[in-house]
Amino acid sequence: MIASSFRDCQAWRAEGLPLSTSSNEACKMYDAILTQYVTWRNDETLGGVEGCISALKSADPDFVMGHVISTGLELVGTGSSVLLNERLASAVKRTVELGQIQQDITTRERLHVRAMEHFSKGSFPKACDVWEEILVEHPTDLLALKFAHDGFFYLGAQTQMRDSVARVLPHWKPHMPLYSYLKGLYSFGLLETHFYDQAEKIAKEGLALTPEDAWCVHSVAHVHEMKAEVEKGLKFMESTEKDWVGCDMLACHNYWHWALYFIEKGQYDAALNIFDSQVSRRGRASGAMLDTVDACSLLYRLEMEGVCVKDRWRELQQRTEPHTDDHVLVFNDLHFLMSSLGAKESGGAAQSQRLLEGLRERANVPEENHQHQLAGSVGLPMCQALLEYDQGNYSRAVELLQPIRYRMMEIGGSDAQRDVFNLLLIHAAMKSGVTHHQKLARCLLVEREAAKPNSPLTDRLIQRAHVLHA
Repeated sequence: MIASSFRDCQAWRAEGLPLSTSSNEACKMYDAILTQYVTWRNDETLGGVEGCISALKSADPDFVMGHVISTGLELVGTGSSVLLNERLASAVKRTVELGQIQQDITTRERLHVRAMEHFSKGSFPKACDVWEEILVEHPTDLLALKFAHDGFFYLGAQTQMRDSVARVLPHWKPHMPLYSYLKGLYSFGLLETHFYDQAEKIAKEGLALTPEDAWCVHSVAHVHEMKAEVEKGLKFMESTEKDWVGCDMLACHNYWHWALYFIEKGQYDAALNIFDSQVSRRGRASGAMLDTVDACSLLYRLEMEGVCVKDRWRELQQRTEPHTDDHVLVFNDLHFLMSSLGAKESGGAAQSQRLLEGLRERANVPEENHQHQLAGSVGLPMCQALLEYDQGNYSRAVELLQPIRYRMMEIGGSDAQRDVFNLLLIHAAMKSGVTHHQKLARCLLVEREAAKPNSPLTDRLIQRAHVLHA
């Protein structure tokens, strides 16, 4: 039996979001999938997201929005490419066909199909435009809001990510399903646009309504991280862990933030312990791309700090290697390259070469795929900089990164996730034999200290720069 708390056909109509199916079970399963997506919880009592998708398709195999949400979730997960995965490409094609042959579906549903098709082609800006078009007429369409939020995240469109939620919030009421989770979405947009105090306030409002909201926990943790409030952040993570740790879709990422606090403090063994006990273990189990890229950047940060991570790269490279030719996100490609460089003695060298060659091929083909367009101007220089740094060509790494440092946000991800590339530029400049680069390193550290006062990591880097350049 389907839990009575999920909305049936009549309930969706009453909310002004009618679904074109006569199956109440299909409507409830759609709601169950949406709920798990928004709350970042894979509810095993319902069979998880996959179980609910199977039940939905059994209830109504031709339910357009059922295909939109199931195929859309796989696409926004960025773990598979329609160019390589025939099953996923077929699912996209089937969704589009259903949108064309079913004449009685709503305009809103047709727009959802169009947005999903744009996203499948790598046309992320067009997909976001369509989701925003839906929200103008239907501000309580949470699927459009969440898809748009993720799309803007992948574009590095921080202001749009914030404003997309701000525009619809007045139309939501506290009694509406999943209302509290909008606080998490909004707080994240606020912190990514550096409204840290307001972001913390909104996130804590969300936690007051739903203490286990892992996204609100993430936002507060992120705020403390950006403000270099290390001890405050550690205390907060420890005090809230029992609430969000059961959230298997975001728990790994929150542990990643926890590990960053220990790196900030210089407590590398504690960070490695979190990597081994949580980040690596959970990433292996989930296979989620977010968990994989977090693991890569965590090891890379530790190595830049001079920590020996031993053979941890080998296992991680085995997870990234199957995705070498995906090229769904430049952000992902950069992290795959970190793992292949780290495991170059275990076959990673060939992966590195293959990844760069594939990226060059896509960058040279004119098409509407946004990420392939980005590859030539930003992705390839960043990848090449990682390679040069790995080979000890620090001055060349600086020459590649410095001109695009204010464009790096275009690869997507959060400020915290992209900070690994800021640190890469600093380390490369510090190690460069070019005097001008050494001066640049000190300038970058002054800039970093101004943005994040009282940062132990920045203080250590400043001391290291003085020793290297004495």
